[in-house]
Amino acid sequence: MKTKIGAGLTLALATLAGCASSPPPAVGAWGASMDTPLGVIPVTLTLREDGTGNILAAGVGEALLDDVEYDGANVTFSATVSSLGQPMSLDFSGTVDGDSLAGAFSSPFGDIPVSGTRQ
Repeated sequence: MKTKIGAGLTLALATLAGCASSPPPAVGAWGASMDTPLGVIPVTLTLREDGTGNILAAGVGEALLDDVEYDGANVTFSATVSSLGQPMSLDFSGTVDGDSLAGAFSSPFGDIPVSGTRQ
């Protein structure tokens, strides 16, 4: 009897482990570009499953991401970066399709399109 209960418990645990949710599609490192009024800026985005991340942009530096949220293939976050020596808040909204990321940063100067691929 104990063997049957143990085997049943093992099977139940294995089934639950198989059903564990996978990370959101946006989690990972992304090589991307921002199409700004000053030209195209290469960026690296790192999005973690725990809702943290960072952005590294050429000529701008690195900033931590705030309020990272995943909803299916959609991702949103905000960051404060230095632009021409002044802090600037950016809010991102985008969608992942396989290994492609597309979206835009909302900024005081209008939307800044972003496109990238998983690294």
